[in-house]
Amino acid sequence: MFYNEHMFEINSGLTTREKLEILADAAKYDVACTSSGVDRKGKKGFLGNSVACGVCHSFGADGRCISLLKVLMTNHCVYDCKYCVNRCSNDVPRATFEPDELCRLVIEFYKRNYIEGLFLSSGVLRNPAYTMEKMCEVLLLLRTKYRFNGYIHVKAIPGAPDELLSRAGYLADRMSINLELPTSESLSKLAPNKNFNTILNPMEKITGTIAANRLAMGKSARMERSSINNYLSGSIFNTENHHHKAVAGGTTASITGGTTDIQSSDALEESVNRNLLPAVGREKGMHRQFAPAGQSTQMIIGATPETDLTIIKTTQHLYENYDLKRVFYSAYIPINEDSELPGRDAAVPLLREHRLYQADWLLRYYGFQADELLSESRPNFNENLDPKCDWAVRHLGLFPVEVQTAPYDMLLRIPGVGPKSARRIVQTRKYSHLDYDVLKKMGVVLKRAHYFITCNGRMMYRIPMDESYITARLCDDNHKDNWEIEHQNENYVQLSLF
Repeated sequence: MFYNEHMFEINSGLTTREKLEILADAAKYDVACTSSGVDRKGKKGFLGNSVACGVCHSFGADGRCISLLKVLMTNHCVYDCKYCVNRCSNDVPRATFEPDELCRLVIEFYKRNYIEGLFLSSGVLRNPAYTMEKMCEVLLLLRTKYRFNGYIHVKAIPGAPDELLSRAGYLADRMSINLELPTSESLSKLAPNKNFNTILNPMEKITGTIAANRLAMGKSARMERSSINNYLSGSIFNTENHHHKAVAGGTTASITGGTTDIQSSDALEESVNRNLLPAVGREKGMHRQFAPAGQSTQMIIGATPETDLTIIKTTQHLYENYDLKRVFYSAYIPINEDSELPGRDAAVPLLREHRLYQADWLLRYYGFQADELLSESRPNFNENLDPKCDWAVRHLGLFPVEVQTAPYDMLLRIPGVGPKSARRIVQTRKYSHLDYDVLKKMGVVLKRAHYFITCNGRMMYRIPMDESYITARLCDDNHKDNWEIEHQNENYVQLSLF
């Protein structure tokens, strides 16, 4: 990559490049976007390389991969969260971007086609209000002075005033507030400066404002995820004044009402739009939506002893009651010494993280509920199996399923059958009989599915319907993939700008 020298002028003792190296590296533990997580040197016959920190990947609704500059506004922080590398008690290099400095950096990278958007987070400098104000200043400069119309994802700071959260929502495409940990007990133990109420209250207000904005545009209040996603249906939008509880592992954080503080800020929305858009745009009724890409959150996995059941119950509640676009899971990387945390030699639970992402997919797109996938007697997934296979081998009484007659919802529960292949099966069997060759062409993964289906009354192979037998075979099939996932932390780095 090539840079102009003016991009790295010395500013307050550090060059912009030095600040970027510090603050992009500090942002790599936030996984609200999908990091490349790979280290590759330049290779003859190939274009580009992949090392160190800086650029992460997100994916658009149309499947496009979008490169984002993932960076912190500052890694100074007044909080002392035990799991965080930027905790105030850690002796690490510190840096802070000036708003215009960060904007120039984003624009210069964007012009060179290094990035397509910005992911902006921050430590808490002075207090939440001051930090959020500085982040909003960055967003406003990008949208107005630099007329940047690209994708922006901003991490909201819990405890910031409602008017700043509202401003950020009208300037950014997506907002997120990190839940951090699945239960309030764990949060109070590892992050004594934070609590569930200061996280869930603004999360609920952002949800309500997104819903009001969508309704005003004639859309459904709830965010679209998929044409088949008809399973999660929360009640948050049914009444104007509602009361519900956020349940996590047996603890509750009560939230009452609360969607009006932000969504009633019509004057602020009009002010932002007036500043953002030229006169010709306003005349044509062009207005920025409030967080059109929705809201997300993140939980750290493996730093505390919660079971998979507790985590996915919390996840299900967040989807149903806060209409989140995504819940992200971050495998805890042992970076700090503390008696409340796993030892520095503890393995990074990457395979567990992977299984939780797969379970998350089952909750959102396959019609499963958290208490179906796991139970109090079996509160954790078998990490050697994907959660759908794990569920199927524990419910062999429902199998094998005859693909010629099974309803769509049951087809979705067969390992190796996804939404597309299930729809193809339902459509095709109206006109002809299926066979295993046809199922394979439809996208059914017979390597997994053949244990659980019959086609025209016959199984693909003669297989005993025995849990231990099928589990052993499926584990053998997954062994190579599981090993690669468990060992990818050896190259746990991101794409580099340098």
